[in-house]
Amino acid sequence: MVTYEEHVPLSEEDVPYYEDVTPGSGCLPPGAWLPGSDAARLPLGGTWRFRLSPTAASEDASFARPEYDDSAWEELRVPGHWVLQGHGAPAYTNTGYPFPVDPPRVPDENPTGDHRYAFDLPADWPAGSAALHFGGVESCARVWLNGSELGHFKGSRLPHEFEAGSLLRPGRNVLAVRVHQWSSGSYLEDQDQWWLPGVFREVELRHRPEGAVRDAFVHAEYDHRTGQGTLRVDSDPAGRVTVPELGLELATGESATVPVEPWTAETPRLYDAELATSGERVPLRIGFRTVVVEDGLLKVNGRPILLRGVNRHEFDPAHGRAVGADVMRRDLLLMKQHNINAVRTSHYPPDPAFLALCDELGLWVVDECDLETHGFAQQGWRANPVDDERWTPALLDRARRMVERDKNHPSVIMWSLGNECGTGRGLSTMAAWMRERDPSRPLHYEGDPGCADTDVYSRMYADHAEVERIGRRTEEPLPDGTLDARRRGLPFVLCEYAHAMGNGPGGLSEYQRLFETYERCQGGFVWEWIDHGLRQYTADGVRYHAYGGDFGEEVHDGNFVCDGLLFPERVPSPGLIEYKKVIEPVRFEAVGPDGAPGAVRVTNLQDFADLSALAFPWSYEVEGLPVAEGTLAVPPLLPGESAEVKLPAPPEDAPRDGEALWTVRAVLAEDAVWAEAGHEIAWGQLPAAPLPVPRPWTPSAAPRRGTDRTLTLGPGVFDATTGVLSRLGGSPVTGPRLDVWRAPTDNDEGAPWQPGQRCGPEWRRIGLHRMRHRTDAVTAEGDALVVRTRVAPAATSLGFAVVHRWTSDGAALRLEVAVTPQGDWPAPLPRLGVRMGLDGDLGAVRWFGGGPGEAYPDTSAAARVGRWSLPVDALQTPYVRPQENGARIGVRWAELTRPDGTGLRIEGEPHYFFTARRWTSEELDAARHTPDLVAGDRVWLNLDHAQHGIGSGSCGPGVLPKYRLEAAPAAFAFTFRPLE
Repeated sequence: MVTYEEHVPLSEEDVPYYEDVTPGSGCLPPGAWLPGSDAARLPLGGTWRFRLSPTAASEDASFARPEYDDSAWEELRVPGHWVLQGHGAPAYTNTGYPFPVDPPRVPDENPTGDHRYAFDLPADWPAGSAALHFGGVESCARVWLNGSELGHFKGSRLPHEFEAGSLLRPGRNVLAVRVHQWSSGSYLEDQDQWWLPGVFREVELRHRPEGAVRDAFVHAEYDHRTGQGTLRVDSDPAGRVTVPELGLELATGESATVPVEPWTAETPRLYDAELATSGERVPLRIGFRTVVVEDGLLKVNGRPILLRGVNRHEFDPAHGRAVGADVMRRDLLLMKQHNINAVRTSHYPPDPAFLALCDELGLWVVDECDLETHGFAQQGWRANPVDDERWTPALLDRARRMVERDKNHPSVIMWSLGNECGTGRGLSTMAAWMRERDPSRPLHYEGDPGCADTDVYSRMYADHAEVERIGRRTEEPLPDGTLDARRRGLPFVLCEYAHAMGNGPGGLSEYQRLFETYERCQGGFVWEWIDHGLRQYTADGVRYHAYGGDFGEEVHDGNFVCDGLLFPERVPSPGLIEYKKVIEPVRFEAVGPDGAPGAVRVTNLQDFADLSALAFPWSYEVEGLPVAEGTLAVPPLLPGESAEVKLPAPPEDAPRDGEALWTVRAVLAEDAVWAEAGHEIAWGQLPAAPLPVPRPWTPSAAPRRGTDRTLTLGPGVFDATTGVLSRLGGSPVTGPRLDVWRAPTDNDEGAPWQPGQRCGPEWRRIGLHRMRHRTDAVTAEGDALVVRTRVAPAATSLGFAVVHRWTSDGAALRLEVAVTPQGDWPAPLPRLGVRMGLDGDLGAVRWFGGGPGEAYPDTSAAARVGRWSLPVDALQTPYVRPQENGARIGVRWAELTRPDGTGLRIEGEPHYFFTARRWTSEELDAARHTPDLVAGDRVWLNLDHAQHGIGSGSCGPGVLPKYRLEAAPAAFAFTFRPLE
């Protein structure tokens, strides 16, 4: 057994307790989280008294005396963070420590919060032992009860308890807690998140009667070959365990093997049980499952699993890491509803109630230790605590508190040593202790490329090509042949990939195909679940969300804290909608002739469940409108099975002159715990007939010169000098003119450490944000008005020769555009199309094409072809930092209308990207928060022949080659039809 030492002195130097490297003093040994006990419990959350000091210099503990007068102190909500309640300010850094790196010392500027809470002990509170429980305090707490000091602790996201029974008094009691924002523990908590000091998880008094459960360990294994589960519950002290549904009544320590239904993330079967000792009864929820690494694969219950996961920080836009049970459940319901099956608890153990919900609802969990020393990378990993034996007791304390607390959750299938700590002896000591304490779970850690202490090979942000090499087990070898052979035999998981910052991530579909192709590649976890934007309001009450630098931080990492699949208020982003589609567990593929399939192949991509819980409605659509509907009879396919299901004959009365599609869906047949009947799980669209031949365009009007330096062609009026359209159907317009600029996305801007993928800075260097237009010729050529222009940035010879050919049939106006790049373009283009401005009262949009949400070339899996309608304002995606957004892909036609129905219809050849907003790309680019975007009196349209992809370059790989928009000759056309 690896020893667990309580204290190793740093040196002869006398340092205050918050700077020593010990995990603390006075705490009870950690044990399992066992809610629902019949022993008395008293929650101590609510309104506390609070005083903030700018330093930790004061050693005066007189405030802890019960009689101390705190009437002049402020009030503070606990659980909570004082910086989110008007005391000081939050700060955000990604990797750098916001204080000098001089471990374990911290600066004198160390905000320290003194807390007091007076509570009445219930009259029927039993005498005897009691534990004072703290679920989480950042970053170091010193505790007194009724004037007597209990001890102190570090380890912000971990539970700590003190024996308090002898100090309790009848009637009024006073709890006092001194919390330091910075401590030696801060060096172990350099996670990518806000620094938020305070008592942010529950505080509770727990009666511990004689013979109460000090700890319990549930061992519930499942043998997939026999269908039997083996149960043993170890308890201190001994007692008895009953599982009524299984007819079991066992002494603790005794094993029994019986037929059971196994627990999986798809079928989260739990058995209610009770542990009874001489002093306490505790309910248990038992899930039988076995996790192993075998044959180079991660298996649960004998089957390899595919992780469709997310990384999840605990976050609420108003309360920070003080997250309530309702918010936790909402997170998990959203995950289940979006086909997510796994969570990595980045980068610390979550509130234990979250894990209980994962047990109930069904998600695989990688439970990660509260440990990250990423800031030492900037020091070349010098003085890294994980490789300094003086810190080992603190590391072991963190490992022990996680494992002991969470060991009874069937959802937890792997322990993670921590995140981005480099390598060191302390991690090896942690791993050895974990393996001995709980050999039933594999170990995870990404930061050691040699995988010396892990059971899976884990990486962050490996690009698609590298993932494929790893899948083939042909990755670059390690220098140590023994380690290389061991690592090459391990399953592979991307613990972070597809950085979901701003508009994106792109390339998800290609990752998923690799996961499904190579059995070694067992999925991964998108970074991350939610934007950490803190809720703020402008002076006139407009809500927005703050990020790094908005609170005057001297050192910060900007909006890198906003990189989630949810917006801060828990509204799904387009990235989450895309991820749901990419990882959907049922696939539909056409079977039969191209353009007219007679059947659909349905494949069950789940790991354990069959398809009996699903129904399969279909619809036959022409030009985006349903013509007929029904339900397919799909057999209850087992995992991995496929079946070809015959499609009905197209309706005889269906229109024959429009684009026809089958849409087939998989929906819940009955209510589930996490969604109602009818909830959509997966969908597919299949062409029902060859595409109709476009109607020929026959010009019938010729350009006419007016007396006021204008040209008229059909419904259009042009400036005779510049050839620019100025009126269309009687309404003023601006443009259209060639446009190649977009407000760079976070992924366009890229990460500083990936200079080769930073398109945004290169676009600005070239000058694409300040293009200039020159008219070379405006001529009438038969029925056509031909305008030749050159579009180019200053200070370079790069440019585009553009030919605009306008024609009309009298009622509509057609624009054919031919673009020829000039010069040797060193970077891809942001977009290629035309921009034009219309009347601001054209506020409603209807279109036939991809929708209903935004989509770009590599984020278009979720774009469903149909007819959609939205107000112009609803087309915008409110990214916390404004950027390019809102494009609709594959648009055949779009209509913008006024309340009276008049407006404009735009048809495109080929299909195009459509964007409409009430500000220009330049105004969007200049905005830093959503209130910076002020609607103007125009609606600005981008009609794009092509867009550059999105990628994941804000932290991960950039745009895949096939989605790069290289400068090349292009031709496209639009037809503008005024709607009267």
